[in-house]
Amino acid sequence: MQVFVTGATGYVGSSVATAFRRAGHHIWGLTRSQAKARRLAQQEIEPVVGDLADPKAYADVAAECAVLVHAAFEYSPNGVAKDKTAIETLIEAGRRGARPKTVIFTSGVWVHGDTGDRMVDETTPLNPVKLVAWRPAHEQVVLQASGVRGLVIRAGCVYGGPGGLTAPWFADPSAGKPPTVVGDGRNRWAMVHADDLADAYLRAGESGLGGEIFDISDRSRATVLEMAGAAARAAGYRGEIRPLPLAEARKTMGDFAEALALNQHIDARKAVRLLGWQPRHGGFLDEADLYYRAWRAHQD
Repeated sequence: MQVFVTGATGYVGSSVATAFRRAGHHIWGLTRSQAKARRLAQQEIEPVVGDLADPKAYADVAAECAVLVHAAFEYSPNGVAKDKTAIETLIEAGRRGARPKTVIFTSGVWVHGDTGDRMVDETTPLNPVKLVAWRPAHEQVVLQASGVRGLVIRAGCVYGGPGGLTAPWFADPSAGKPPTVVGDGRNRWAMVHADDLADAYLRAGESGLGGEIFDISDRSRATVLEMAGAAARAAGYRGEIRPLPLAEARKTMGDFAEALALNQHIDARKAVRLLGWQPRHGGFLDEADLYYRAWRAHQD
C-alpha cells in the first residue's frame, strides 16, 4: 500500500518511514529541503519537499495514500498552529479518493504527566505537563474525525541511532561536562527504542483499526541517573554527576525542565494485545556503550 509520512527525515519519522518501506510498502516522505530529499531517495522513499503550513505542497500526494502518518513537529512559536494545520490537511486528504484511509497522529507519554510508581494506560485521565498541554486536543481531532480511521501513538522517550532525549547524555560528557539530570535523578522515564516504536506504527497502519490510542514503551525501569551515568561512562566521562534541582533547571530550560523531571510508569499491553507488538530491545541501560558508538557515528 502507499503510505505518506510527515517529518520523514526527523528522528521518529525516519524510523517510521523506513519500517513501512522495509515491510514492502511504497512510501512518500515530507521534508523541508532538497538536501534532505536526497537522503529519503537513498532509503527508497519518494521525497515530497514542502512545509507543514503549506497544504498545497503535500495534500494531493497524501490523498493518494492509504495510511497517513503525522510524525513531524516544528519547535517554534507557530509549532502548535502548524501541527493543527497538518492534522486538518491529512484528515481532509484522507476523505478523498478510495477509502477508508488511516490517519496516525504522533503524541507522547508526557500527556500522562507524573505518574510516580502508579502504572497508567490509555484509559487513565490525562494530566499533561505544560509543554504538551496542547496535545490531548489534537489527539481528539484525529480520533473523532469522520471519514477516516484515526489512530494515536503515544511514544515513550525514544533512544537508539542518533539519539533523541538521550543524545545530550553523550554530547556533554564527550565535551568533558557532566550530563544534565533534572530533579533528583531517581525518576524513571518510559523508554522505547526507535525501531520498536516504528514497528508499532507499522502494525497500527496495517491493522485496519480506528479510534484507538496506543501507549508505546518498553519494560525497562532504570532511573534517569542510572541511564545518564551509563551514557557518560560510555563517552569516557569519569567525574561526578549532580542532579539539577527542578527549580534551578526551569531558569534556563523553561517548561522543558518539568518534562525531564517526570517519573512515569506506562502500561503498553494494549499494543501487545491488539497489535501483537512486543519491544525487542531490553532498554537503554544494558547497551549504553552500543548506543554511544551509534551516536558518535552519526556525529561523524
